[in-house]
Amino acid sequence: MDSTLILAASIILVALIFDYINGFHDAANSVATIVATRVLTPGQAVIWAAFFNFVAAFLFGTGVAKTMGKGMIDLAFVTPYVILGGLTGAIVWDLITWWFGLPTSSSHALIGGYAGAAMAKVAMVRGVSHSFDALVINGWKGWPETLAYLVFAPFLGMALAYAMMIAIYWFFRKSTPVKMDGYFRKLQLFSAAVFSLAHGSNDAQKTMGIVTGVLVSSGYLATFEVPIWVILSAHAAIALGTLSGGWRIIRTMGGRLTRLKPRGGFCAEAAAAISILFATYTGTPVSTTHVIAGAIVGVGSIQRMKAVRWGLATTIVWAWILTIPAAAAVGALSMVALRLITDKI
Repeated sequence: MDSTLILAASIILVALIFDYINGFHDAANSVATIVATRVLTPGQAVIWAAFFNFVAAFLFGTGVAKTMGKGMIDLAFVTPYVILGGLTGAIVWDLITWWFGLPTSSSHALIGGYAGAAMAKVAMVRGVSHSFDALVINGWKGWPETLAYLVFAPFLGMALAYAMMIAIYWFFRKSTPVKMDGYFRKLQLFSAAVFSLAHGSNDAQKTMGIVTGVLVSSGYLATFEVPIWVILSAHAAIALGTLSGGWRIIRTMGGRLTRLKPRGGFCAEAAAAISILFATYTGTPVSTTHVIAGAIVGVGSIQRMKAVRWGLATTIVWAWILTIPAAAAVGALSMVALRLITDKI
C-alpha cells in the first residue's frame, strides 16, 4: 500500500479520535443543564444530545470547516505531519483538562495545537524569527474573529441568558415557581435538542476542516471542498463521543458552577444555541464550552451574584486563557518529536 495513503489514513483516524474526544469532553455542554434540572436521566440525556449532534450533519453547510482548514493556517506550510502534531496538542490538552474536570474548549485546543505545529515547522525550516509566517494568511484572516469570540462568546451567552430570564420572570409573574417549572421541564427538551444541533453544527465542522486539509496536503483533493463522507464521519464521531459522556465535567457544569431550575436550564441552552448558530452562520469556529458556561453564569446571577461560585468560575477562565498557548506548545513539541523520529515534517 502507498506510504502516503497509509499516513493520510492514519492521521484521519487520529482526527476522528479527536472528534470523539471532543464529543466526550463536551458532552457536559449538551447535557449538564438538562441533567442538573432532572428533566432527563444522564443516560437519556446523552442519547438525546448524541442524536441531534448527528442530525446537524444534514442541516448546516461547511463554512466553519473552510475557516478552520484553510482560513487560519497558510496551506503552503501544511503537511500531514503538521496536522498530526496539531491533533496531538489538542488531544493531550483535552485529556488533561478532562482529568481535572475543567470545561475548556476543544475548539481552541485544536486551533492552538494546529497553529503551534505549523509555527514549529516554519521555525525548523526558515528559523525561529519566521515562526509567525504560518499564521499570516491574507493579513491574519480568520484569527481576529476567532480570538474576538474567545472573549465575546461567554459574555454573549451570559447576556442573552440573563435577558431571557428577566423576560420569563415577567411573563410568568402571576405563576407559581412550581407551575413555571412544569412548563419548562417540557420546553427544556426542545432547548437541549437545539443546543445539541448547534454544538454539532460548529464543533464537528472543525474536524471536517482538519480531515479535508489532510486530503489536500496529501494530494487526494485538488481544491478545499469537504466530501460528504467526511461530513458524515465527523458527525458520527462527535455523536459517539457525546454518547460516552464526560461525567467529571458534567458535574462541574451542571451542579458546581451554580444551581439550576428547569426555567434556568432552558434559558442557558437557548441562549447558548442562538450564540453558537450565529457563529456557525458567519463561518467562525467558536467554543461551545465558553458559550454555555457564560450562559449558566448569566442564569445563576439573576437571583444574586453569590449564587455563582466565582472561585470555580475564575479557575475555569484561567483554563480558557491557557488553552491556545498550552495546546500550541504541545503541538510544537509534537512536531519536534516527529522530526526526530521520522526526519520528516
